[in-house]
Amino acid sequence: MPSDDGSVGTRADLFEEVQLTMASELLGHAPVLLGNPRADVAELRFLASRLCESLRDTARLAESRGGRLDAYADGAAALVPGNTAGSGQEPS
Repeated sequence: MPSDDGSVGTRADLFEEVQLTMASELLGHAPVLLGNPRADVAELRFLASRLCESLRDTARLAESRGGRLDAYADGAAALVPGNTAGSGQEPS
């Protein structure tokens, strides 16, 4: 989902795409390694480390994207006449 906030937003979107692609590829490799009875401890630790990094990155992306979506939703809700969502006011 490209953003419209210039080069910084475009770079952030590209960075997110790279991280999500890497996570997807890692998840593709994980079952193969985990299903290999000859996989050694070093290989499994490496996999676990990369999975942890990937999970941390994707959680950070989800949190960041969620914050931006919340801000967008609050701004869009304010454009609807009579809508008090995101304003801290109770509906009348």
